[in-house]
Amino acid sequence: MEPEERIRAASNFLLQAPPGEINDVLNDVRNIVSDDEVLQSGVLSALREYNLAQFITAEVPGHQHQCIVSEAARLKVTEGEEGEEEETDRFWDPRSRTSFKFDHLSLEASDPQSVEPEPESEPFRAALEASTLTYLGAHFRSGVASVFSVPEKADQYIIQVVANKYNPANFWSGRWRSEYIIDFGARTITGKVLLNVHYYEQGNVQLETKHAISLAVPPTITATATSASKVLALIEVEESKYQESLGDTYQEMGEKTFKGLRRALPMTRSKLDWDKVLGYKLGAELTANKGAFGSS
Repeated sequence: MEPEERIRAASNFLLQAPPGEINDVLNDVRNIVSDDEVLQSGVLSALREYNLAQFITAEVPGHQHQCIVSEAARLKVTEGEEGEEEETDRFWDPRSRTSFKFDHLSLEASDPQSVEPEPESEPFRAALEASTLTYLGAHFRSGVASVFSVPEKADQYIIQVVANKYNPANFWSGRWRSEYIIDFGARTITGKVLLNVHYYEQGNVQLETKHAISLAVPPTITATATSASKVLALIEVEESKYQESLGDTYQEMGEKTFKGLRRALPMTRSKLDWDKVLGYKLGAELTANKGAFGSS
């Protein structure tokens, strides 16, 4: 396999990494590439794509909270001397008005800089953020949220939430992601909930779901601070419905789907002693070949 093909294979594995297991996958694909320097440079774009899509969180430099690293948080900036400028990524946390560089391999933020928000949209964005953090504390024990105003679109806002739960001691991990775009121009709230769960005790089972949400913004909700909690109330209703539907689905899978995948008992109507399988097989072979040995 050529080095380019190895990098492509490694990148594909990384993009499919379960929640919280990206480093495990990265260590595994080292054997495919067999060159750490080539691996790090070759899969950096895949790591960046993965981190942005998965709403990876970062400690905001100089502050005591985390923020979400995502496409909505990305700032395009030009750095370098005149004539040699390069466009690079910086990410920002509206809550602390801080932008930073982010290392997609070490997952560390650095070089904090102050960023001033857009004055027109900031009052409602800040109120929406406060309501989102209240909602987060009530429903997501270890969640992180970021709320953004959309540049050059004063009537649009984005809410992003991520909650991770890693339990490698019991062989499972999970991630909840949700994103909502509030558009007061179109009077709509469009969103999605993405859920990833990986269970790998003596096996490998993964669940991936995507639930789309589309709501009309009632006339009573406007881009004012007093309406922020009403937006979160609408989101709370939709997410509660979705969680209830997931619970119903799990129950049905346990009672019907998984039972339909195989017989509860073999044809003999008695449980098979798996410790004796080799003995069964050996006995069958000896019986089949009895004539070949003759009789004594």
